[in-house]
Amino acid sequence: MTMKERLPDDGVDDALALLGRARTDSGAPRADAGRAGSAVPEAHRATPWPEARAVAARAGKDAAEAREPVRVPLGQGLGQVLAEPLRALTDLPSFDTSAMDGWAVAGPGPWRIDPEGAVLAGHGSAGELADGDAVRIATGARVPSGATAVVRSEHSRTDAAGHLHALRAVVHGQDIRPRGQECRTGDRLLTAGNAVTPAVLGLAAAAGYDELTVRPRPRVEVLVLGDELLTEGLPHEGLIRDALGPMLGPWLAALGAEVLGTRRIGDDAEALFAAVTGSAADVVITTGGTAAGPVDHVHSVLDKAGATLLVDGVKVRPGHPMLLARLEGARHLVGLPGNPLAAVSGLLTLAEPLLRALAGSPAPGPYRLPVGAEVPGHPYDTRLVPAVHRGDGVEVLHYNGPAMLRGIAAAHGMAVIPPGGARPGQPLEILDLPWQVMSAEGPGGGAQGVCFT
Repeated sequence: MTMKERLPDDGVDDALALLGRARTDSGAPRADAGRAGSAVPEAHRATPWPEARAVAARAGKDAAEAREPVRVPLGQGLGQVLAEPLRALTDLPSFDTSAMDGWAVAGPGPWRIDPEGAVLAGHGSAGELADGDAVRIATGARVPSGATAVVRSEHSRTDAAGHLHALRAVVHGQDIRPRGQECRTGDRLLTAGNAVTPAVLGLAAAAGYDELTVRPRPRVEVLVLGDELLTEGLPHEGLIRDALGPMLGPWLAALGAEVLGTRRIGDDAEALFAAVTGSAADVVITTGGTAAGPVDHVHSVLDKAGATLLVDGVKVRPGHPMLLARLEGARHLVGLPGNPLAAVSGLLTLAEPLLRALAGSPAPGPYRLPVGAEVPGHPYDTRLVPAVHRGDGVEVLHYNGPAMLRGIAAAHGMAVIPPGGARPGQPLEILDLPWQVMSAEGPGGGAQGVCFT
């Protein structure tokens, strides 16, 4: 994307400063910022959206400091984060290497050709070349001792007497990759904190690694709550399909988590307590049950488990009943609302920064893009609205109600709408989704049939 307006670097610091004012000196939440049963009205207890994200990131960072790095086989490191610098275990290349198919030559030409000799990759060298000699050589092969250059096949000819002639001027050292050209043994190739991409795997292999030292993946378990949910078939008789069970596991995996499983639990407080306290996950994700209805048991279960509420409600729409709690053993619980798009809002607000920090991944740089049309806002709260890229800007999508997934399924990201709304051309912060949405026309080009506001 182009024309991104970068956000100031002090945004998180400002949010953390706000957090400090919302907590006591002991670090515990204020009475008016914590329990769902507080007499303080919800609008006053809820955490502002930027602050909630900062709290989640800080919680993940604090928990990450207690986690020991792990060593994994090279083939299992993709998507993880380096826990220590990647240093070269060998010179690259580890010997003088031919950069082209052609002839290794010694001294000025023309050169005498060894009709029987050839140097191939992986087969050692042809010994030492005397001045005036030439031998065939393949790309990647070790250059013979005494060779002064490699002459490409297409830049040479041979005569009837068995001599090689260059068709262009030959420069000393041409088409030879000298030992250590890319790095020397012990050179730092990458710093700790780098994401392990396919290119990093290739570099590590070239540098001699069989294993990588990485930050452990956060282990996550999903608990889908509700008696009304079906796992197959059409909705009927007050029952609805579970949309979050199939969605959350892959979404969390795309964020880099190791998903231990997805369990469905009815509206049963005892079953929920057993699942939360017995989970082996670093982060438990629940869906529904975070409000104050007759079968909303998440707050009472957290009380019984001795959890500390870090965020209890967020000033964001959809998804304001979301919560974040710290459990025993440096574990956390993210309580998502039960409505599908509200749950997505909770994922992006609390789960994503928590998991990213827990994995040691650097936060992506925030950016803004201008919106094409006016977007209505909530009077007091932030709105998160599915949006697609359009040229150098974004357009928000129409199907953005708390229970709707049609908009987010076609979206490239979520636009952050400030309280009061946005005017045409106003730059909006964009939250990218953890996968790249592409079409035949590129990002934003394939949203045929998608309705806009």
